Amino acid sequence: MNKLLALTLLAISYTHHANADTLLQTADQEGNFKTFLQAVKTAGLESTLNDKGPITLFAPNDAAFAKLPKAKLKALMANPAELKKVLSYHIYPGKITSADVSAGKVKSLEGADLKLTVTDGVKVDNVKVIGDEINADNGVIHTMSAVLIPKG
Repeated sequence: MNKLLALTLLAISYTHHANADTLLQTADQEGNFKTFLQAVKTAGLESTLNDKGPITLFAPNDAAFAKLPKAKLKALMANPAELKKVLSYHIYPGKITSADVSAGKVKSLEGADLKLTVTDGVKVDNVKVIGDEINADNGVIHTMSAVLIPKG
């Protein structure tokens, strides 16, 4: 009986590690990215965040989305093409960890440059990165204190 229990626990443990957690799954597990995840589905970006990566995701949490005027958020959610552009601006196709980040520009998946600064904490386009980075098997999530809006 004890051997069976031990083998079962080992199998469960192995199964957990065999199922890689993507950025999308990791954000879902965190629990404070509900609006972001809804927007990702509306924009059709699930496959991008489930790709093998590496990907850096500058993800606005629910509090960041709450800072947007309700009419602006509603208009974005009603326009998948525009929403995809905004969300793609939050994605860098490469991995930037907190230890790696340095001042400069990186090109977002949307195509525009993201300006990274490291004085007075890490900021992306003057928006503060909050909390610790969240690692996933295909990249890293940095929680943003506001939604990044591409210029133009």
